[in-house]
Amino acid sequence: MCSILESNVFGIFGPTTKGSIESMQSIADYLDVPHIIIEPMETQNRNWSVVNLYPNHIAYSQVFADIIVMKGWKEFTIIYEGAELLSFLDNILTMQDLESGEHVLMQVVQLPDGDDYRIPLKNVKASGSVNYIVHCRKESLPQFLEQAQQVGIMSDDHSYIIMNPDFQTIDIEPYKHGGSNITGIRFFDPMLEDIQNYIVSLNGKVEELSDGQITNAIVDNAITLDLALLYDAVILYTTALNAMRLEEAANVTCESGESWNVGSSIINYIKAIEINGLTGVVRFDEDGFRSDFEVDIIELQPHGLEKVGSWNAEDGYVNTRVVIPPAELEGSDAMKGKHFIVLTALSAPYGMLKESSDKLEGNNRYEGFGIELIDELAKMNEFNYTFDIQADGVYGSLDPKTKKWTGMMEKIMDGRADFAITDLTITSSRQKAVDFTSPFMNLGITILYKKPTKQPPNLFSFISPFSMEVWKSLGGAFVGVSVLLFILGRLAPDEWQNPYPCIEEPETLDNQFTLANSFWFTLGSVLTQGSEIAPIAVSTRMAGSMWWFFTLIMVSSYTANLAAFLTVESKFYAIKSVSELSNNPYGINYGAKKGGATFSFFKDSDNMIYQKMFKYMDEHPEFQTATNDEGLERVKSDEENYAFLMESTSIEYMVERNCDVAQVGGLLDSKGYGIAMKKNSPYRQPMSESILQLQEEGKLTRMKDKWWKEKRGGGACADDDAGSAESQALVLANVGGVFILLAVGSVFAFICAIFEMIFDVWIISRKQKVSFKEELKAELNFILSFSGDVKPVRHRESSSTGSGGSKKEENGDDAQSGKDVDVDQDRAPTPRSERSTHSHHTLHSRRQSNAVQMARMRKFSRV
Repeated sequence: MCSILESNVFGIFGPTTKGSIESMQSIADYLDVPHIIIEPMETQNRNWSVVNLYPNHIAYSQVFADIIVMKGWKEFTIIYEGAELLSFLDNILTMQDLESGEHVLMQVVQLPDGDDYRIPLKNVKASGSVNYIVHCRKESLPQFLEQAQQVGIMSDDHSYIIMNPDFQTIDIEPYKHGGSNITGIRFFDPMLEDIQNYIVSLNGKVEELSDGQITNAIVDNAITLDLALLYDAVILYTTALNAMRLEEAANVTCESGESWNVGSSIINYIKAIEINGLTGVVRFDEDGFRSDFEVDIIELQPHGLEKVGSWNAEDGYVNTRVVIPPAELEGSDAMKGKHFIVLTALSAPYGMLKESSDKLEGNNRYEGFGIELIDELAKMNEFNYTFDIQADGVYGSLDPKTKKWTGMMEKIMDGRADFAITDLTITSSRQKAVDFTSPFMNLGITILYKKPTKQPPNLFSFISPFSMEVWKSLGGAFVGVSVLLFILGRLAPDEWQNPYPCIEEPETLDNQFTLANSFWFTLGSVLTQGSEIAPIAVSTRMAGSMWWFFTLIMVSSYTANLAAFLTVESKFYAIKSVSELSNNPYGINYGAKKGGATFSFFKDSDNMIYQKMFKYMDEHPEFQTATNDEGLERVKSDEENYAFLMESTSIEYMVERNCDVAQVGGLLDSKGYGIAMKKNSPYRQPMSESILQLQEEGKLTRMKDKWWKEKRGGGACADDDAGSAESQALVLANVGGVFILLAVGSVFAFICAIFEMIFDVWIISRKQKVSFKEELKAELNFILSFSGDVKPVRHRESSSTGSGGSKKEENGDDAQSGKDVDVDQDRAPTPRSERSTHSHHTLHSRRQSNAVQMARMRKFSRV
């Protein structure tokens, strides 16, 4: 400074460092050389030869004290960077009015040296405070806000007052849509014409001095307060010099010890005048301090910084808000640019620690279905997020004694987290406490149990293709059709055939459908071997055709199902449903996750079975687990016979990776997983709409396949059960139509046989001129007598040209023949020889009576 004084100066401006300012102040005061500074100073003597254009710290702190009063804060945290800034908090620290009885809860936190403020910010968050006074250097402010956003104290519930006057010069784009209320001050509007002209002149001068290397020293109107104050200081000092018409500079040196005789006059004159500078009206109070100044109160809005009020020493805070902040925007814009704390739990596959050899930080440490889903939602709605882990893994339930929620639910309700995502089930009780998005996954409760063991081979496995019901029906059909054929054979006239084709006029007729032959015919068809018996009458052929069609279907079905039973492994299932588990036939212990939605389902259910199971689990708390993974390990354990009740989606994930467990039974209920948020949250709609969009685009399905079947060992058991599906025996419902068709065909065959018999009786009665009624009666008596397969001929022709025996009768040998056939006088034969040619096959059964008849016929021929 002494070297500068030798150049005959009018005054000294600067410097900017506190230590240099104090040294120069002492020299300037000794020599009475005016000293102009523009830096915040907490100590300043009114008699010094110094003029400071920076607002007085007492008045400056009053600005923010009035803002706090206007906001109505009853609690807040003061966060400052260095001890030199404490003097600018005087009126804030003394806000507590003990006499009025109004209590203001405040805490003071000093930021550590360096650039990492996360630890103290986390402590502030843990304290529950949501209002913050921040006073730090402009260079530290962007990093502070960024880390506050990362820690999760920059949401809709948090408010900030930034004391640095250069707040408007930092990049505020990341915080526009964060939801926090951020208030600051400014001494000038950078868009004013004077400010713009100053910026242009500064940029031009810098470009000139740098020989064109620096073209835009000040970009985006980011002119700081110290540049504006420097401009005002120069204008103020030149105004004083011009007013005093001083033309000669100070001619003093440090060695001479003489002071400048007009220096004090210049200082006094400067303190007495006022000018309109870039920072407003520049005036000093009676003590020489700049206590009377005016500032704009600005707030951060989605569209940028907006002036909402002003402050001056006389009127204090004056609200000048013209535009009322719009209500929360609908749709994705409501979340744009905001930062949220997302609570999750380390529950595979929804949230997991990433497997990496590198050291990971922040959100990069986690992966999983829920992590990826939040990332997709953040891209769609343009918000930022930080994950917070629920260390104890408790999702949350309502304590019936304290009536308070626990776990994740408690943090969401207290505002310590904005969202919670994991396998968090949407229940009615939870829905009353918080809001949920549309379900991103649907599921139900089912059973996790050991994979069923293989059954040993069964010696009678050939019975398995048909159920017992079908076997019984098949046996009944076999007996019924056999008896039906026997009856039809007796009813149908065409089934009574001449046993001796060479004899045109036999005395008896044979029937091939004896009871034994009927059973043999049907049995041969069932075994696909056939028989030598062939139906002749229409009715018996109809019945036989129906039976053959029936056996075709049944044998084909049996063969196909038998192949499946012999190639597919049968397995033993200790339990197949929740009802079997509740009866506990094999001493199986079972439980669910303690305090989880599954346990609550059984607790609140009015189903008798579920109530029984809840009572069992409630009486055996040792069967309840802390996590799903613990339940899996107990199921797999060979030392315990244990079944675990849990959500189907989690079971699907476990079954894909643990080949010794399986899902048992169907779903007991239907519910969904959703993202939890605070009650009446404005983000529920945009989040739900985004989830529905992801569902429609198929992204949620692809994400599930990725994390269930591909990542982290997924798909290991995909083919484990290939070819081992249990075949089901055919029941009557599967083949009932064939039985119906057989029954209908049999009825038609029976009706046809009746018509055949009646028609035959009518023909005989007309031809033999006998009574139809008597002939029908005689025919029915024989049929219903079931006397065998030989039928006597009641009406024989008087003349015939068939056999030698007949010719004897025509030649008059009636006397002898009459003696031999006395035994047959009462059995006059009927004309059946005309149909004897139909018997082109060899009858397999002959009775002794047939041999006797043959002998008699030969005797007639000899005579």
